[in-house]
Amino acid sequence: MLITSIGQGLLWAPLVIGVFLTFRILNIPDLTTEGSFPLGFVAGCLAGWVTGVLDTKLKMPSLLAGILTMTGLYSINMHIMGKANIPLLDQKTLMGWLPASWSLNLQTIVIGSVVTLVVLAGLIWLFQTRLGLSLMATGNNPAMSAANGIYTDRMVIIGYMLSNGLIALSGGLIAQSNGYADIGMGIGTIVIGLASVLVGEIFLHGRQIWVRLTGMVVGAIIYRYLLTLAMGLGFPVNDLKILSAAILVIVICLPLLQNKYRTKRQLRRYLKEIGVDQHATTNYSERPTLAKSLLSRNQQRAARLKGRESND
Repeated sequence: MLITSIGQGLLWAPLVIGVFLTFRILNIPDLTTEGSFPLGFVAGCLAGWVTGVLDTKLKMPSLLAGILTMTGLYSINMHIMGKANIPLLDQKTLMGWLPASWSLNLQTIVIGSVVTLVVLAGLIWLFQTRLGLSLMATGNNPAMSAANGIYTDRMVIIGYMLSNGLIALSGGLIAQSNGYADIGMGIGTIVIGLASVLVGEIFLHGRQIWVRLTGMVVGAIIYRYLLTLAMGLGFPVNDLKILSAAILVIVICLPLLQNKYRTKRQLRRYLKEIGVDQHATTNYSERPTLAKSLLSRNQQRAARLKGRESND
């Protein structure tokens, strides 16, 4: 089960990294994912270019631009494929270049590892260049970046293209691994990508870009393992989409609950230090009284300090 999850997670890793580029680096919710996933790398870059132009040049909201591109790509994918499902069993795939004596899991891990390492190395190098730094600056503060001479529209379009190219690359790997390409294989991939991004940030987080990118690979593997574990418990394949949505809800709510618990614990510690009854925070009717009490104590402290200063 773990070996299978590692292999599948490595194949999905380029998609997760692509979602990370728009969602975290550019702070853009891009829904082109589901349409670009079945395209292939070069065509995926072109799809990202279309979404980027709609967003930056035509000033469409990023969500609407992604939805429009995703919708149009369904017809384009049908024209490219010619039919809804294409078997690849008689086609030469990347797995065919490996020894036939190797198991499918081993072939998947080798191919996924090579592609993922190339992607990671390329992106780590990119984000050390002026172009990559401009891309990150655009996502952090577009106004300040433009004021410093960065062509932010160009950076956004490049981010869209790079993201959707990686997403489409992952789709090509998944199709070769499954032995077929399907018109609906991109449905739900945005949920898979977002869930994997959040899972990766929980288990491996940091400020350095190589740590964050590695976290995306870890998140993809852990996410696939959770789905494989769920299927091993008896969940049917048709429930994978709802399981993906459930995992996304959990990884979104978990940090929020942790922060809420941490805030309450800090509040209780503070109230204990100043001698206020902790149970008063649970009674809504007593909260105004508590606030006035804290305010009066602060005022008394300020008055004492002023008195000391005047005496001095």
